[in-house]
Amino acid sequence: MLIHNPRGNYSFLKGISPYSAGAIAAAGYEVVHARFLRPLPLQAGFDAIARRLEAQRRPRQALCGIELRSPRPFTFQGFADFNRGYIEILKSWDIFLEGVNPVARTNVAPEVAPPSEPALYAFSYTAAAPKAPRTFVIAGAGELPEGSLDPHDVIRRGEISPDAITAKARYVLSLMEGRIRGLGATWADVTAAGVYTVHEIHPLLEKEILPRLGSASVHGVTWHYARPPIVSIEFEMDLRGCRREIVLG
Repeated sequence: MLIHNPRGNYSFLKGISPYSAGAIAAAGYEVVHARFLRPLPLQAGFDAIARRLEAQRRPRQALCGIELRSPRPFTFQGFADFNRGYIEILKSWDIFLEGVNPVARTNVAPEVAPPSEPALYAFSYTAAAPKAPRTFVIAGAGELPEGSLDPHDVIRRGEISPDAITAKARYVLSLMEGRIRGLGATWADVTAAGVYTVHEIHPLLEKEILPRLGSASVHGVTWHYARPPIVSIEFEMDLRGCRREIVLG
């Protein structure tokens, strides 16, 4: 379900309470992706976002994407506990739209040099751009059906064989494709694809990932040696189609 968010100048795919499935800029606006040179602790990261939006004369409701880094994967219960605090931050910013969270999110746990506490790695927001093509951000997703946070729903749960990782990757790619279509975009609009796993992806690149990306494969993929945010999920991806990418340091 694509929902119009007039205060943020974008539309979004309804997800679950912690995040939406993706957001696409309204006509006359674009999605800008901003990455911190070094991840900031959660509250400091939100303070930095507030300063950036104020400097760009954009309302807080223009925030449409968040990328987090966690010290380690959560249990399903730990993930729910973390989300309650995260949601309160967004609510304090008056971002929810009629009780629905419009902000897409990726949250992963780096395997090497993880942060000591949850940290903010990057964010996306809308800005005026009268002649911009369609731009968007798609939330991270692992091998779990849309809308589910039930551990029993994990695809090939507990398996990490090459065959199982391939099945997980295929499933996640299908989720990504569904979200692209839901936003009214195509693979040709994708400018960046992130892969988050500690498992070998080289066998998947030629046969599974790059062929599915189609013309977007010209941009390659960015492999983050990280685990998805919940124990037992092994493969995650996110996507975006942005013309402006900045690094804040």
